[in-house]
Order: sequence, then C-alpha cells, then structure tokens
Amino acid sequence: MTTPTRVETTAVYTAGAIQGIVLVTFPAASTIFTDADRYDLSNTQYGLLFVPQVVTAIAASLLGSSLARRIGTKQVYLAGLAGGLVSMLLLLVSQFFESNTAVAFPLLLVATAFLGLGFGLAVPALNTMTAAFHPDGVESSVLVLNALLGLGTALAPAFVAIFVGLGFWWGLPLTSAILLATLMAVSVRLPLRVAASARAAAARIPRRFWTYAAFAVLYGVCETVNGNWSQLDMTTELGASATQASLALIAFWAMVTVGRVVFAAVDRWLPVRVTYRVLPFVLAGTFALIALLPDGSTAAGILSFGLAGLGCSALLPLTIGFGEEELATMAAAVAGGVIAFYQVGYGIAAFGVGPLLDGGVTLSAVYGASAAVAVALGLASFGVTRR
Repeated sequence: MTTPTRVETTAVYTAGAIQGIVLVTFPAASTIFTDADRYDLSNTQYGLLFVPQVVTAIAASLLGSSLARRIGTKQVYLAGLAGGLVSMLLLLVSQFFESNTAVAFPLLLVATAFLGLGFGLAVPALNTMTAAFHPDGVESSVLVLNALLGLGTALAPAFVAIFVGLGFWWGLPLTSAILLATLMAVSVRLPLRVAASARAAAARIPRRFWTYAAFAVLYGVCETVNGNWSQLDMTTELGASATQASLALIAFWAMVTVGRVVFAAVDRWLPVRVTYRVLPFVLAGTFALIALLPDGSTAAGILSFGLAGLGCSALLPLTIGFGEEELATMAAAVAGGVIAFYQVGYGIAAFGVGPLLDGGVTLSAVYGASAAVAVALGLASFGVTRR
C-alpha cells in the first residue's frame, strides 16, 4: 500500500480524540439527565438511554468489515462520523424539551442510537487504518490511537463542568458537532487508502476469536461501571458535589489515557503481555476499595477512580492489537468484532445497573460485585495471551 502522509496519520489520530469526546458526551451529562430540575430521568431511564447505542454499535461493528470490502474503509469511517454528528445535533435539539420528558426521552434514545452507529463504524475503521499505516508497530500504534481516544473521553466531563459553570451544559454537544463537521470536511479530501489485504476477513471465524470476545465482554462491564456510574456513585454514596463528581470521571478517563501512553512507551522494559495480565487485578483491587469507601471520602473517591482508569487503560487496545496479529486472516474483522463484544459488556453495565439501583441495590454493592468481574477478566487475560 501507499505510505500514508503525515496529514493522513494526523487526521486518524485526531479522529480518535474526537471520537472519545463524542462517546462520553452522554455519560458526562449523567447528572444533567437525572437532575429533577432538568430532564428528571430515573436511574432506569438513564440506563435505558444506552440500549439503542449498544444495539446499533454492535450491528455496525459486525457489519463494518463487510461494508469496507464493498465501499472502502474510508467511506465506512466517514459514515461513522456522520452518525456521530446526527447524534450530537439531536442531543442539542433535546435540550429545548428538558421539561417535557415525553418528547425529550425519545429524542435522546434516537440520539444514542446514532451515537452507537457512528462509534461502531468509525472506531473499528480507525483501528484498521492505524494498523495498516504502521505494519511494523501494530500494538504500539493502536495503543497511541486509543490513548488519544482516552484523552477525548477525559476532556468530555471537563467540558461539561466548564459549560455548566457558564450556564449552558449543551455547549459540549455543540462543541462535539463542530469538531465532527470539521473533521469530516478535512477527511473527505484525504486518500486514507487501506490495502485490500488489510480489509480481508476470514470466511470462518476461528475458535480463538471467542477467547478475545469473552475478554471484551468482561472488559466492557468493568469500564462502563466506572465510565457511566462513577459520577452518581460520588454524589449518592460519597456525598460529593457535581464538580467533584466530574473530577472523578475526569480522573478515570485521564488515567486511561496516561496508562495507554506509558505502557506503549515502556514496552521494551515491561512486556505488554505482562501488563495485560496484571492490570485486571489492579482493577479488581480498586473496585473493592471503591465499594468500601465511607460517606464523605470524596478525595479518596477521585483518586480511586483514577486508579481504576489505570487498571482499564491498555486492556482494550491490546486486545485489538493481539487479535489483529494472531488472527491475521480476519485482521480487519477483529477490530470490529472486539468492539462489538465490548459493546455487549457496555450494555450490560450501562442498562443493567439502573434497575438494580431503583430496586434498592446500592452502588457500593455494584462496585463490590464488579471486583469479581475484574478477577474473571484477569483469569481470561491468561487465555488471550497464551502462545
């Protein structure tokens, strides 16, 4: 394939950061959606918001590689950006109906459906392009891309806190829409070519893929318990303010980013397979710590969610990198498949926690149970990395 230009590489990495901002827009606004003076959604309704996102993200991730063979990876990527743009525009419209749940809630459901569509198309395409652009450093390049995606996820709650302070929380979806529109205008002019061999998929799914799929589901649960419910845990269990809750989410996603950068930089001294096996147990210990934090320990909560971010950091990109190297006959489909099963775990935690809370289960109990999931994730890591 033609060597990518610096502009193409920059566009792909920038797209990763913007996708991170867009992806966390809804979780970052969780306190807005559940605020009695705004959307006034119940915990179950808030969790239900993510069901359309999960369904469309799974479908898009699984269909993305076959679409790429027909219309090209670039077109799939652009379609993903368009889906995200529609989602942000619908979220902007919904804020005009904050006090009318009967109108706002369906709008939000459609918005998250387009968000899932955009994520499911764009992110696997970005991973495929990154791997194709750096064939001699797949794992490191995928880690860098996902570090930038993590940077975007850390920026989203910071933007929400800033815009809430300025009196218009909807500045975040407006910013996201502007960034997506600009990125589309730049990307449509670039070749962004991926060789046909890089887009090829196996006719039959190897049995080894299901090991990666199982790991992705468990990881999706662990990440989402932090990403979607940390702010509510801070406010309801630890007595934190909305600003302190935003700081906890920022700490989580910031450490996801830092971890990805650090582990990509030190892979000569700390093999990535060792990192992959250790991080789930760091995450398990952190979940247990969060479950035991007493009311009022907001500073400890912020630090704990930061440590949880470090525990999550390198796991998803390394899963994609390992899979693309080992399952070379379906390299492009690996990214989409892993993202799809990650979304299954995302859906379990994003929607499943809401009814539990409305049924009387505390978030402390949820985090305690998540420690067991993280231990299972650690055991699964040995299955993924066995040679």
